[in-house]
Amino acid sequence: MKIVFMGTPDFAVPSLQALIDSPHEVVGVFTQPDRPKGRGGKVQASPVKQLAVRHGIPVFQPERIRRDGVEDLRGLAPDLCVTAAFGQILSQEVLDIPRLGTVNVHASLLPRHRGSAPIAWAILQGDAEVGVTTMLTDKGIDTGAMLLKKSLPRDPAMTCGELTEVLSRVGASLLMETLAGLEDGTVKPVPQDESRMTYDPMLKKEMGEIDWTQSGEAVANRILALNPWPGCSVPWGEGRLKLLRAAAAEGAGQPGEVIASGKTGLVVACGEGAVAVTQLQAPGGKAMAAADYLRGHPIPVGTRLA
Repeated sequence: MKIVFMGTPDFAVPSLQALIDSPHEVVGVFTQPDRPKGRGGKVQASPVKQLAVRHGIPVFQPERIRRDGVEDLRGLAPDLCVTAAFGQILSQEVLDIPRLGTVNVHASLLPRHRGSAPIAWAILQGDAEVGVTTMLTDKGIDTGAMLLKKSLPRDPAMTCGELTEVLSRVGASLLMETLAGLEDGTVKPVPQDESRMTYDPMLKKEMGEIDWTQSGEAVANRILALNPWPGCSVPWGEGRLKLLRAAAAEGAGQPGEVIASGKTGLVVACGEGAVAVTQLQAPGGKAMAAADYLRGHPIPVGTRLA
């Protein structure tokens, strides 16, 4: 099949690589325009663009594909489009171009966690299971008929970044299984159960503020879910202390009060139980184990981080 791939971040890279390695022909790649990134604001190409360029695949970067990319897509005459974390909504005009439709690789067990940040929200809400769904894209946001699913237990120690890497590989494998099943007729679309639907909003920077009155489990999930972006932090000295890894712990005290500090990390009381921060990053410093940081920069028991 002639396939056009649409994707942008690291999550989409294994899916594109799987298509490149397959007998299918990737005739073009659509991805978000190059954006400034990092402290220096240097303009960088998306991970998907970088992979496509290495393989000599034509790359298109419209600000809005439904406005600026329709003719380019039509000129490629794809049999099928494949999307994975593209970051743009496809109009019906765009969806009508590929002869066989558009398959999306979505990092949740639909119909749960529709939206642009399903992995982070699965961690935020403490899901025991995570996974990937392939689906036929329609005009809605992750509302199309499902094709295949793959689920796995969520490792409660994984950050969003780590889980994204795992699910990106799951998604690539599931995509190839889906395409093979569509070709031989063994995969059939199944409508989503709207009564079980959940939709999650975009992540925002202010979500990194910690509410210590929540349970220790909820605070730990927030720290993991928002790593790497937008990140959780607390005011510290002239800057902010970034909290990178955490786990629910036993203990009691005023919410936001340090109740243990040392070899076990930084243990902070919450509204219910406590949270043990095991990795952090000081202002201007590098990420390090909390116990290592505390040896040189003690945070006394009784300190309020609220």
